[in-house]
Amino acid sequence: MKGKLEPSERQKLVEEGKNLKEGLMTLEEDLVKLTDELQQEAQFIPNMTHPDVPIGDEDSSVIRKMVGSPREFSFPVKDHVQLGKELDLFDFDAAAEVSGSKFYYLKNEAVLLEMALINWTLSEVVKRGFTLLTTPEIVRSSVVEKCGFQPRGTNTQVYSIKDSDQCLIGTAEIPVGGIHMDSILPNSSLPHKYAAFSHCFRTEAGAAGAATRGLYRVHQFSKVELFVLCRPEESNAYHEELITIEEDLFSSLGLHFKTLDMASGDLGAPAYRKFDVEAWMPGLGRYGEISSASNCTDYQSRRLGIRYRPVDPASLNNNSPKKGKSNAGPTQFVHTLNATACAIPRMIVCILENYQQEDGSVAIPAPLRPFMGGLEVIAPRPR
Repeated sequence: MKGKLEPSERQKLVEEGKNLKEGLMTLEEDLVKLTDELQQEAQFIPNMTHPDVPIGDEDSSVIRKMVGSPREFSFPVKDHVQLGKELDLFDFDAAAEVSGSKFYYLKNEAVLLEMALINWTLSEVVKRGFTLLTTPEIVRSSVVEKCGFQPRGTNTQVYSIKDSDQCLIGTAEIPVGGIHMDSILPNSSLPHKYAAFSHCFRTEAGAAGAATRGLYRVHQFSKVELFVLCRPEESNAYHEELITIEEDLFSSLGLHFKTLDMASGDLGAPAYRKFDVEAWMPGLGRYGEISSASNCTDYQSRRLGIRYRPVDPASLNNNSPKKGKSNAGPTQFVHTLNATACAIPRMIVCILENYQQEDGSVAIPAPLRPFMGGLEVIAPRPR
C-alpha cells in the first residue's frame, strides 16, 4: 500500500484490508464466546481429592473424633422451636409474613446470645493469630464462580441480584478469597489468617422436611468464618489447625459432637479434603452439622490469581549474590483453606436444646456469660 500502485490495485488492497479487519472482529467475538463457554465447562471439574479421603457417598464418611457423650435428661426434652416459643426468643410467623418461609426474628435473650457467640468467638480466634474482618455481603458473580460456586445453575444456593452481575454471599469465604485477587504476595507475609464476620444468604433449594424446621436451615444467618492463605507445603498442617480450633471452641461450650472425614461424594468442587463437625441436638434427636473445615489447595487461588514468590533455595546457599539478583524463584499459587468457627443459628439450637432445664429455663454456657452481661439463665417470663 505504501508503494506506487495502480488505482485499481490499490482499491483491491483496500477492500481486502476491510475484509481482514471485519474477519478479525468476528474471530475476536467468537474467541470471547468460546472462552466463556470453556470457563463454564471447566467450572464443572472439581478439585483433586486427598489420598486419605474415603471414597463413596456421605454414608462412607469416617469418624475422626468423638467428644463427650449425649446429656441424659430426667424430664421430657423439648426442641429449640418449643423452647424459643415458651421463652419468647423467636418469631417465625411474623418473619414469614414479612420475608417468607425460613426467615426469623430473634428476640430478647436470643439477641444477646447471638452477640455473645460472635464476640466470644472473635475474642478466641484473635488469640490464635487471626486478623479480624467484616466483609462486603454483595460480590461480583465472577468472584463467586472463581471460588468454586455456581451462582446461576439449577438448584443453586446463591441469591443473584436481577439485572446485575452481583450476588449475595452464602459465606464470607467468598469475599475473603477475593481480597487478594490478582495479587503476588510476598513470601514473608504468609500465612494470611483471617476471621471474618458476615451475614450469609442461601436459597436452600430443595431443602424440606421436619429436619429443617426452626433455626436449623434458614435463608439468612450470621457466621464467623476462618480463612487461611498459605504456602502449598503447609496447607495440610493448617487444615489440622483449623479443625483443632473448631473442636476446642465447641468443647469449651460443653457440646457433644463428632468430627468426620467426609467422603468424596460429599465434597464440594473446591475441597481437596473436608472435615465436618456434627453436634448432638437432643430436641431434634440427631446429630446436626454445625461446622466444616476444608482444604481447597490451589483450586480457588488459580481462578482468583493469588500467587506468591517463594525464596529460591539455591540462592540461599550463595552468601554473596550478584548485584541486582534476588532470592526469589518463580511465582506459585497459594493454597486456601476455610472453616466455620461459629454459625449462629445452629449454635443457638445446640445451646437451647443441650442446656434446657426442667423448669423450662435454659442455662448459659460459662464462657458466654461475660459476653451477656453476666446472665446465667434464660428464664420463663411471668405470665
